[in-house]
Amino acid sequence: MTARPSALALTPLLLFLALFFGAGLYFTAQGEDMGFYQLRAPVAILPALALAAWIARRRGLDAGEILLRGMGDPNIVLMCLIFLLAGAFAYVSSAIGAVDAVVSIGLSAVPPALVLPGLFVLSALISLAIGTSMGTIAAVVPIALGVAEASGLDRALVVGAVIGGAMFGDNLSVISDTTIAATRTQGAQMRDKFRENFRIALPAAIATVVLLGVLGSASPIESQGTASPWLMLPYGVVLVLALMGVDVLVVLGLGIVLAGGFGFVFADDYGVVPFVGDIWTGFEGMVEILLLSLLIGGLSALTKASGGLDWLAQLIARLARGHRGRRSGEFSIAALSTAADVFTANNTVAILVSGSVARDIAEKHGISPRRAASVLDIFACVTQGLLPYGAQILLAASLASVSPLALAGSVYYCWLLGLVTIGVMLLPSRHAQSATRD
Repeated sequence: MTARPSALALTPLLLFLALFFGAGLYFTAQGEDMGFYQLRAPVAILPALALAAWIARRRGLDAGEILLRGMGDPNIVLMCLIFLLAGAFAYVSSAIGAVDAVVSIGLSAVPPALVLPGLFVLSALISLAIGTSMGTIAAVVPIALGVAEASGLDRALVVGAVIGGAMFGDNLSVISDTTIAATRTQGAQMRDKFRENFRIALPAAIATVVLLGVLGSASPIESQGTASPWLMLPYGVVLVLALMGVDVLVVLGLGIVLAGGFGFVFADDYGVVPFVGDIWTGFEGMVEILLLSLLIGGLSALTKASGGLDWLAQLIARLARGHRGRRSGEFSIAALSTAADVFTANNTVAILVSGSVARDIAEKHGISPRRAASVLDIFACVTQGLLPYGAQILLAASLASVSPLALAGSVYYCWLLGLVTIGVMLLPSRHAQSATRD
């Protein structure tokens, strides 16, 4: 059951953002090195949940049932499982020396200027093949952390390159849930949407590679000493299985087992007791992000049921009706997709929520289905890749022990993709006709 559209239903998320970012900025201004960790996000969201539950009850809804249903959504539970397994794999791999082995053996011959672009391209290829940014981040970030330690590059910069590559594939892959949702809601063909998207994403990716090459050019990788090449195998297996399209839970589970097995054989003084202890330590490192994901799932469900997202969609649709033309229609779709993702913290859900309104806008403004699907998908993925409380940045921040806000500023691909897309949308109609012709 969903209540009639209401702007009031959006205030709980605004309250959460105000508390979390307000406290972070305040403590940072006071000289705290970890200002954004003084008020933990799972605590900051509690007043917002209370407000959302009160609004839902005032609107005649069963707030408790909606909250639990949102927290127990299959997508939320799947994310939590990925968080746990990714944390365990990262910690076990680090404990047995796999990260040092990758850096000292696999990356020592890489030209310094190509280290960051290489991580971006690797992440992009994996994400393009498996259609999920979360699985890509879980597989590649541990390697990226080794690169950061060995090269002296800033962790946020290195991990930001991985997130950018992961979002490249998430936005383009034909098996990505965002691509499927965008094409289905807009009535577009998958191949047409891919071509439309690729023409926009490729320039942004090339610009990202060049920028990362410049930023990483002065950071040669220092040798980490000798390490057994066999310790690299768990990473190799994880990457190969990911490229084969194996389920991310299976990939990470096998990665944990392989990392432990090779640690028994090739790492000094590593046995069953340290192995199970490292798995638990990896789990503990994911507790904060797991709790926040569950609570955000509940908050999003309450916001949607109370009519907040419907009100937002209607507002943008009204604004679009007041301005005719391709450009106004495309910018309306972009704004709708961005706003929906900000309030749901899930790009697939954002596309599904805003899809019908976006299709109506596209039809009234003469925008082809493939173009509408492309714009809808791009801005949902751009926003998700930059959202400090989105699953992708939260996972990477937990693995790398970096502030989510610092990571958001380092995902250069998403910033560039947004700028390139806006530039394409502003091009004269002559170009637009060739881009939007069915």
